[in-house]
Amino acid sequence: MKYIIVQAGGKGTRLGHFTRNKPKALVPVENLPMLFHLFRRYPEKRFIIIADYHKDVLRQYLAAFAEVKYRIVEADGTGTCGGLRQAVELLPEEEPFMLVWSDLVLPEGFRLPEEYEAGNVPKNDYIGISATFPCRWSYRNGSFAEEASSEQGVAGFFLFKDKAKLENVPKDGELVRWMQQNQMRYKELSLAGTKEFGLLEEYEKLEKQKCRPFNRITIENDIFIKKPIDSQGEKLARREYAWYEKAQQKQIQILPRIYGSNPLRMEYIRGKNIYQCDLAYDEKRQILRKIVEALKDLHESQQVHADSFSIMEAYYHKTMDRLSKVEDLIPFAREREIRINGRTCRNIYYYKRELERRLELLRCDKFCFIHGDCTFSNLMLRENGEPVLIDPRGYFGYTELYGDARYDWAKLYYSIVGNYDRFNLKEFSLKITDTEVHLEIASNHWEALENDFFELTGTDREEIKLLHGIIWLSLTTYAWQDYDSVCGAFYNGLLYLQEVL
Repeated sequence: MKYIIVQAGGKGTRLGHFTRNKPKALVPVENLPMLFHLFRRYPEKRFIIIADYHKDVLRQYLAAFAEVKYRIVEADGTGTCGGLRQAVELLPEEEPFMLVWSDLVLPEGFRLPEEYEAGNVPKNDYIGISATFPCRWSYRNGSFAEEASSEQGVAGFFLFKDKAKLENVPKDGELVRWMQQNQMRYKELSLAGTKEFGLLEEYEKLEKQKCRPFNRITIENDIFIKKPIDSQGEKLARREYAWYEKAQQKQIQILPRIYGSNPLRMEYIRGKNIYQCDLAYDEKRQILRKIVEALKDLHESQQVHADSFSIMEAYYHKTMDRLSKVEDLIPFAREREIRINGRTCRNIYYYKRELERRLELLRCDKFCFIHGDCTFSNLMLRENGEPVLIDPRGYFGYTELYGDARYDWAKLYYSIVGNYDRFNLKEFSLKITDTEVHLEIASNHWEALENDFFELTGTDREEIKLLHGIIWLSLTTYAWQDYDSVCGAFYNGLLYLQEVL
């Protein structure tokens, strides 16, 4: 079987605000858009994707991030039949294929029937039976019934030995009802363990993900294990372990105990991320003082000559490279000015030379040993209230381990004032209208310590605010797994840069 048709044309209205700006197929599940779970499971297949609601967003998003062979069909009808005939016409004769709804996430151990594996010629059509989640239609003893079932539910998954069965599918209507009317029969295939995310209440049961989709986290007793699951994760893991080794040699104090690499095995911190803690102002200031002192110790532990090429790479070239990837994806990106939260902001795509000139004025004589990502998401409090620094970045521009100390301070400011950690947990609201953008991010409740931050760090306000805006812009494609995060990071970066650029 080479082909998979994905019905991604529904509006996803039952998912509420999650589909306000994007189609249901792009709603992230476990830090990956639903559609991309299919891509990851079947990277060698050819996908025919039926689009309707926010079809332009889907088209541009796939152009930017999909790494599989695919074609998009814009549905000329409605319902689950909409676009299906168009998709079937793209299939070669006598080719087996899968038809699946975009809101299904198949379980890790799922296997196709042997006759649908490579090299075999299937003789049967199959229908996926839910077994573990409710469906509006059921299928028993070769017959469809419009009655809800969790054990024999019609899950929106079919395997066809060829396209003959669907060549006369209507332009509009409900596919399962049409199948019932035509008395179609299938062999049953259990989809036990499959997750279906058509309803807001089911989606909101998901645990919020803190790690990116290139890592898998497990905990064994008191050991925290981070295992990379792709090449990007492997590269980051090597850098992370190298950083911990160096930090231990330098006797940096606020670190977890490290037990091994490949995969990284470290102490499981019994405590909370800083942004999760309900603290009084004086407690926050005391914790901030400890963090600043630890970072200063880190920065002073070893210094090397600065590399101007790394500075421009980290702050400018990397940011603009990432932005170039999403220029066609973000609404209003072709406008010279964008209205954001009632404020007219200059669009960096038109003012990039001004940004480059401003960054060229930054002076840096020495690179320090830096953490590179000291947001509150990477700072924990032990049960005794002591901070712990985790998840180092391990590089800056072209330089391993060492970099501009201001990058660490800007990342810390990113949490104190920018509330990055709440944004990372998707605790934000983004509304894109025909004329403007409204973005609201939940608070970490540390904004009152902005002046304390500058007093304790001794950093230049204008420089930190400039780098802070750049960090938001650079987040756009790092947060690629959620369309709203891509757009929200871009708009927030413009808001912050408007103050200083």
